[in-house]
Amino acid sequence: MRADRKIVNRAELIQRVQIARRNGQRVVFTNGCFDIVHAGHIDLLEKAKSCGDILIVALNSDSSIRKIKGPDRPIVNETDRARLIAAIETVDFVTFFNEETPIEILREIQPDVIVKGSDYRKEEIVGYDFIPEVKVIPLVPEQSTSKIIEKIRRIST
Repeated sequence: MRADRKIVNRAELIQRVQIARRNGQRVVFTNGCFDIVHAGHIDLLEKAKSCGDILIVALNSDSSIRKIKGPDRPIVNETDRARLIAAIETVDFVTFFNEETPIEILREIQPDVIVKGSDYRKEEIVGYDFIPEVKVIPLVPEQSTSKIIEKIRRIST
């Protein structure tokens, strides 16, 4: 599927999840900023996809990221971040959420599995208390957007 067709609004995502369920497919969900895509993100998305049939990535909107990370973020705007994530083969659908957490979208789509990186403990993952399965994936060492930004700042000064 072309990357631009993978980017869907909430209503379309709900329809796609309903179709997947009727087809007996297992729905996997992950979320995050994915501000500067790096090898750690790719690793997480590949491992997340291995947990089921349909992988949904919910991206924090630009306004959501500013609330969490501050006024200098995101580095890459939401439209471009969505296109980058949608272009990754293992990703089936990309959507946005404006809130600080994806609790609303999780309640709406009720995925079978939530996948997050090991910078979270299971009990810290939004939805851990009502989604049937939560997987915590080990992070790739030395791979983080914050570290990349720090390195760029050091180089440019």
